[in-house]
Amino acid sequence: MKIHKVFTSPLLIDVGMTGVVERLNLEIEKQSLLKHPFYQMWSEGKLTANHLLGYSKEYFELVKAVPEFVRNIQGLTNDPSLEGELAQNFMEESDHVNAWMKFALSLGVSRDELLNHVSASKTREAVLTLNSLTKLSLEEAAAAMYAYESELPKISTSKINGLMEYYGIDNSDATNYFEIHKEADIRHAGMWRSVLENVSSDKIESVFDAGFNSLGAQNKLLDSVQEKYVGRYC
Repeated sequence: MKIHKVFTSPLLIDVGMTGVVERLNLEIEKQSLLKHPFYQMWSEGKLTANHLLGYSKEYFELVKAVPEFVRNIQGLTNDPSLEGELAQNFMEESDHVNAWMKFALSLGVSRDELLNHVSASKTREAVLTLNSLTKLSLEEAAAAMYAYESELPKISTSKINGLMEYYGIDNSDATNYFEIHKEADIRHAGMWRSVLENVSSDKIESVFDAGFNSLGAQNKLLDSVQEKYVGRYC
């Protein structure tokens, strides 16, 4: 399945001087979700309880889709060593759905409300983009997931600190999802990195584009949350 590039990736550095992982790391820093207004408001204590509640429902659209992303990638490889890691990854991501549900419920969202929530079209588009990226080649899918998971440990730490410092939320149900990702995504990102380190030179551009578009989709999802629950921003 061919994806048309959603965003235009700038040529930041000479392709011949560095590998795709290094290029992606630069782009991940440039498009860091921690720079997004919604997460900046979170880390500064400027969100309300209703903003967090809305976020917990909207972002669930992505959380519940991640196991499917991994399942897509399982169909792209016949490498026995990678298949084992992917199987473990799939089980962990499936468990993470329940951890997110506990987070949402701790904020006052009912189980039925969460499961029956209809997300904004922009949110659904972002998740569909990520899903499509994980159906491409193994290397492109790995780039999309690396762009998603490599920064999650740092993001999770920031979220926990914000919940505890500004919102008085420190119970285990509320923070467990983020505690898990402080550790799990170090391993997961390492697995994707190992795939990317073997990308041939003729595939670097398409693989980089997959990671670039993954970052764009993630920011688009936060745009959707911001617009739907907080309002317009500069």
